[in-house]
Amino acid sequence: MSRAILWFRNDQRLEDNPALLAAVATHDEVLPVFVVHPRQHDPGPFGMDRSGPFRRRFLREGLADLDAQLRSKGSALHVRVGDPAEVLAHLQEVWGVDVVHAQQLFAWEEKQQERDVAAVSQLHLHAPNTLLLPGDLPFVIEKLPHVFTAFRQRVEPKVPVREPRPSPARITSPPEWKGRMLGEDELPSEDVNVDPRAVLDLRGGRVAGWARLRHYLWETRSLSRYKETRNGLLGADYSSKLSPWLASGAIGAREVWHEVKRYEAEHGANESTYWLGFELLWRDFFQFTAAKHGRELFLQGGLSRKTHLGAWDIDRFTAWCAGRTGQPFIDANMRELAATGWMSNRGRQNVASYLVHDLGLDWRMGAWWFERMLLDYDPCSNWGNWQYVAGVGNDPREGRRFDPVRQAGMYDPDEAYVRLWGPN
Repeated sequence: MSRAILWFRNDQRLEDNPALLAAVATHDEVLPVFVVHPRQHDPGPFGMDRSGPFRRRFLREGLADLDAQLRSKGSALHVRVGDPAEVLAHLQEVWGVDVVHAQQLFAWEEKQQERDVAAVSQLHLHAPNTLLLPGDLPFVIEKLPHVFTAFRQRVEPKVPVREPRPSPARITSPPEWKGRMLGEDELPSEDVNVDPRAVLDLRGGRVAGWARLRHYLWETRSLSRYKETRNGLLGADYSSKLSPWLASGAIGAREVWHEVKRYEAEHGANESTYWLGFELLWRDFFQFTAAKHGRELFLQGGLSRKTHLGAWDIDRFTAWCAGRTGQPFIDANMRELAATGWMSNRGRQNVASYLVHDLGLDWRMGAWWFERMLLDYDPCSNWGNWQYVAGVGNDPREGRRFDPVRQAGMYDPDEAYVRLWGPN
């Protein structure tokens, strides 16, 4: 009787999950496990935990959904708080496990976790939740082009996106494997009420993620207008808003791609349908950049290793976080983030630029705040985008400043957004 641990990470789904499929195919019994690292709840640079109330709620919902998926296949999810290497080593000993299967991740801390687990367990890593698989690229990760355009030109016409693979018919676990959810003392959850002004009630889990995908593509055909509406600020359908479920892995990037292709076959392809795939390629680029550069993604000098010394001013930073800078467009966006855990892409570009170029603060302060607040937080995309704005990342140009007054005039000409998120 062979047993394997399936270590779920940011792959909270059963469909198109290479780690799950490998575990089921090669072992008699599979033990699904999710480990919450305690550093997510340790005080960060500003005395606040790194995972705020919206992210904690989304995680709880996602894990409950994943447990329901597993129970429908005959198994259950076991959730623990602790260092993954210690938790998995203990479970391996108690349950007589041979191997740990897991999805490959690329950010620095996640790679450190993989090394720690591999030191105490036989760890098998499988394909990540990216559009393109690293082994399919026409270059090794160390030779990744430095800028996105060069990357896109190398891969777009040549590298196929693999078809998603279905979930296994059954997942066999030991009869005594009952699963376990987290208690309130292990993962504190604050009452987070949905602000009536929120663009969407964003809930964790695959059911909610696929409902959103169906709505955006099939029910409203909003995808066909994506390129024209993607810089919007108000309403549910100016963008796909799939990023929270892509970040958790409740939806796979390859699943989204092929659903778009199915949509194009039925309703026609245009620049908007192409553009969603374009955004998925940007996501891949940040994932592979993190794999290539490691810790440099999180250092002040960034990938360019510039002596970029922004100020560390807590008063200015606190005002920015709370939406009290005095700049109406910036403040409205920051209030939306604080109240909902969400902000539009246009808003993110503007508030990041304002923190770096107008307030003169260390760009990492903003990246840390986004890590705490954003429902769709992904370390590779978050820190990569912040470096991009600060002028220390992949883009060879200097820092990209957005004029908030001009931006507001272009994207909120009637001030509807500023009025909606104005001070109470």
